Amino acid sequence: MSAALPLVPLVRHKFSVEDYHRMGDAGVFAPGCRVELLHGEIINMTPIGSLHLRAVNSLSMFFAQGVGARLIVSTQNPISLPPDNEPQPDIVILQARADGYGESLPAADDVLLLIEVADSSVDSDRQVKVPLYASHGIPEVWLFDLKARRLEIYTKPKGRSYANQRQLGSRDSVKPTLFEVPDLHLGQIWPAS
Repeated sequence: MSAALPLVPLVRHKFSVEDYHRMGDAGVFAPGCRVELLHGEIINMTPIGSLHLRAVNSLSMFFAQGVGARLIVSTQNPISLPPDNEPQPDIVILQARADGYGESLPAADDVLLLIEVADSSVDSDRQVKVPLYASHGIPEVWLFDLKARRLEIYTKPKGRSYANQRQLGSRDSVKPTLFEVPDLHLGQIWPAS
């Protein structure tokens, strides 16, 4: 009988936002590779299915019509949350900026509303991304749980969580807290069952 080998803790190399960009510039990621930087780790993003695509398209069109040229609707683009995070939320409503974010990525202070749409990734979005957004002071996060047909709304960031949390279903309507748009009827997001 052989003796069990002692467990050796794994040492992980954490990447900064700057490291991540240098890797992208060097061509480390294959064209079309969908990754994001979360807590210093490069994470493969889940594939986009048809329900996810429909929800993101519906939300993008709704907000683009609702905010016009007052704000920027950024769809599936990165935001910079230094030192070691660069997630790619499904939709972010940003304050308008003269450069249109051509000089630097949006930061937490630019975000008025951040939206994640999830089916298979809902648990990791809830457990990893929502606390990340809270810790960077993003004022309002909506998490669309496509399978449960539920919208989770998080407002008033406090540490790694949000002081206010509520859930709405497909029969409800909602408005963001920091800017004016018409009511969004949540039944528009989920296909009729």
